[in-house]
Amino acid sequence: MPWLRRIRLRTAGAVLAAVLLGGALGAPGARAAQPAGPLTDLVNPFIGSQHEGNTFPGAAVPFGMVQLSPDTGHNTGYDYDDDHIRGFGSVHLSGVGCGLGGDLPVLPTTGDITETDYAKYAAVYRHDDESARPGYYRVGLSSYGGITAELTATARTGKQRYTFPATDKANVLLNAGQSLHRTVTTRVEVLDSRTVRTTLTGRGFCQDTEPYTVHTLTRFDRPFASYGIWDGDTVTPGARSSTATGRHGAYVRFDTRANRTVEATTALSYVDAAGAARNLRAEGGRSFDATKAAADAAWERRLGVVRATGGDTTLRRTFYSSLYRSFLAPNTGSDVDGRYTGWDKRTHRARGFTYYQNWSLWDTYRTQAPLLSLLAPRESRDMALSVLRIGKESGWLPKWGYGTVETNIMTGDPVTPYLTNAYQQGLLTGHEEEAYAALRKNADGVPPAASPAVGREANAEYLAGGFAPYIKGRTHSKPGDSDFDHGASATLEYALSDAMLAQMARDLGHRADADRYAARARNYRSIFDPATGFFRARDERGAFTGPADPARSEGFHEGTAWQYQWLVPQDLPGMLDLIGGKAAADRRLDSFFAYPELLKDPGRTARQVWVNGPYDYDNADKYNPQNEPDLIAPYTYLSTGRPWKTTDVVHAALTLFTDTPAGMTGNDDLGTMSAWMVLSSIGVFPVQPGTGTWGLSTPVFDRVDLTLDRRYYPAGHFTVTAPGTSATDRYVQSVRLGGAAHDRTYLTTADLRTARELAFSVGPEPSAWGTGDGAAPPPVGRSAHPRPDGRS
Repeated sequence: MPWLRRIRLRTAGAVLAAVLLGGALGAPGARAAQPAGPLTDLVNPFIGSQHEGNTFPGAAVPFGMVQLSPDTGHNTGYDYDDDHIRGFGSVHLSGVGCGLGGDLPVLPTTGDITETDYAKYAAVYRHDDESARPGYYRVGLSSYGGITAELTATARTGKQRYTFPATDKANVLLNAGQSLHRTVTTRVEVLDSRTVRTTLTGRGFCQDTEPYTVHTLTRFDRPFASYGIWDGDTVTPGARSSTATGRHGAYVRFDTRANRTVEATTALSYVDAAGAARNLRAEGGRSFDATKAAADAAWERRLGVVRATGGDTTLRRTFYSSLYRSFLAPNTGSDVDGRYTGWDKRTHRARGFTYYQNWSLWDTYRTQAPLLSLLAPRESRDMALSVLRIGKESGWLPKWGYGTVETNIMTGDPVTPYLTNAYQQGLLTGHEEEAYAALRKNADGVPPAASPAVGREANAEYLAGGFAPYIKGRTHSKPGDSDFDHGASATLEYALSDAMLAQMARDLGHRADADRYAARARNYRSIFDPATGFFRARDERGAFTGPADPARSEGFHEGTAWQYQWLVPQDLPGMLDLIGGKAAADRRLDSFFAYPELLKDPGRTARQVWVNGPYDYDNADKYNPQNEPDLIAPYTYLSTGRPWKTTDVVHAALTLFTDTPAGMTGNDDLGTMSAWMVLSSIGVFPVQPGTGTWGLSTPVFDRVDLTLDRRYYPAGHFTVTAPGTSATDRYVQSVRLGGAAHDRTYLTTADLRTARELAFSVGPEPSAWGTGDGAAPPPVGRSAHPRPDGRS
């Protein structure tokens, strides 16, 4: 291949000199074997807590209902740059972009109760007196004479331990009326000398939403000496119950002159007070230390499904911290007896599965959902069944669900690739037709006005004309975002989902539907503007609208036409033809990734050329590794016949993940960015989300052993090896799958189930591996696309 030799000659010097910065990849000689100590020792929960990563450092167990963490005044909870803690709230989500959760912030204080606003009674803390690990958080509060607070958790309870100074006025403030979102109404009850019950109704996430209610029950390990309730600025000692709509809460007081330690356990329920009481009885009986040990053990088991060998300490810490965050959501929504509150506001019972809630689907369908289907398939099955329950009980599948309500945040049709992924990974056995019927309804209709969901809001126009029109500033009477206000990106998202549903329909024998959805999957072409060579929004009359400059385009949700150019994973060959073929696409990709600069200095390119700010989505012609629309974009090179460029870009993007509070590339979005880091580090990535197709790039570890659930992966394990992989020797020379030569740049789920080992041979220069015809992932939704079981 003469063209490959020219590339080698032109880039060899730059390739050999390239050093990946930022701590994600260690240089040769800095490598080490997997340490013998606990994997939980490698997790740094503070990563992402600075510069709008919006993670939280507090205590949780995998997928727990309770995520107990300090709130410092940032609108999403904790910010590393703050120096006061307002309370330890029981509900948090990792990496959300708007205020959500923070329910029942609890804070220990001393002295008289003179303030009822947690912004005013907040306690000072310092990072040198703060620590965290999976399932445990500790901080020294220098206010109020010095108090040590410790947190741990079970699935449905949060446990706090306070060490007070010796005083007869040691208080615990349970703030029912302030949180990270708008509070509608609260009720506080002091039930007896050890127990406080609250009912909290709140609403809001980015925009106003339907209200939801959470019930809490807090039990102390010893009787309090006195108590009271505040309502606004009024504090009433001895009051036992109150209902309010503003600042509102209860305080309980202890004498700590003889015994300085106080423990409190708070149970949650989204059903009723009786549910919180059952959850407390079932999970709250252990001591603080026993609960902490159990949480640590749960995390060790969960992290232990991935064993990475090689890399330096910083890489391993960054990797396992990302893996940890990937297991924080969705969250348990059902009580210990299986009851949960459905989106129809009624009480239901989950039998034979755990009901989950909190669905950031626009984000998670791209990375986190496929990762969980691989590493946590039992939980992933229950999560998929929970989404089907939402559709059954509310009448419509979710878009972005929080607790018991639909927020309609973000646009497009993310639930389709989420559920088709579950189907393709074998997680919906026995529910295939149920899932298909729900997805078919979602894909072919629009929710009625009485439904809280907006679904595919622009579907009527999309079905009639092949595109969702862009109507700038368009809103609707329901909470959330409008697909019309993001018509161009909504069109691309609808088309992607149509392709995934076409494949599912074909597999299930619904051939007419399959052909219909496959045809719709090509609707991305309807918004291609030949005059600009990019996708472009169209108005209600069908005319292209907005600035012609693709870097200043309108109608794309959190991105530009440059970034959405590559969101056609269902038909990359067709998309590449639109923009002039593989060579033209390759040149455009090189410009998009600033590839010549990247080869000279990948770390600088990632931080100064790609990244412009945590919420800077507009007016850009470069890759945005902080945001979802082009997370798949680096893998487009697999389809242009330059797979080594995928590795170059992916490894440069990995430098943005570091073992520091600022070590995230923007919002984590319930594990989306963390899962991107994990999958890209392993070298196996879901390039066509919603299918069983996984694209390949060079791993950053010498070896990764995955322990897989034998119910879904009969071999029980899958090993990825890349001996000698490093900042310089990062190019694939050859690949063997199950011992046989593998020239394709992708795997199928069937390969993961049967092959047991994927072996990369790496070197300092690109090779011809993966450049042949048929090496790239094929289009989705057509009969030639491989099924999960390996058949066509």
